[in-house]
Amino acid sequence: MYKHQSPAMADSKTLLENCLYFTANALARTITRLAEEAFAPVGLSPSQAFLLMLALESPGITPTELASRLHLAPSTVSRLADGLVRRTLLERRSQGKAAHFHPTAQGKDMSASIAAAWKSLHRRYSDVLGEDTGTDLTRVIHQSCQILDQS
Repeated sequence: MYKHQSPAMADSKTLLENCLYFTANALARTITRLAEEAFAPVGLSPSQAFLLMLALESPGITPTELASRLHLAPSTVSRLADGLVRRTLLERRSQGKAAHFHPTAQGKDMSASIAAAWKSLHRRYSDVLGEDTGTDLTRVIHQSCQILDQS
């Protein structure tokens, strides 16, 4: 909403275009569609690919650490990990009450295709937005999330 307009005076188009909630969700839907298209050849959702990438980077990572790093609910992490375990890309190992995730050999073999999909996604939005705009937008969104999470 523009500074000089009251909510009652603004039309719905103006309200939506100037509302962080609606514009952030619209951006999320658009970038999700692009990411799903980029990861379709890999056969993983972007979230599954990121979870597997974290397990490749940190074998033995816990569900709690994954939830924190992915900004997802623990139940969502469990669902994503269960899918990767069923596909034999990830292995769940228990140590007492704690679970730890390790990539399998098949999961390790997917590393290059996952990296290629991330590069494809980056290239696609950078071609549209411009490299600098994409980088700046990512930085501002990340910083804004951190600030809002602390409030």
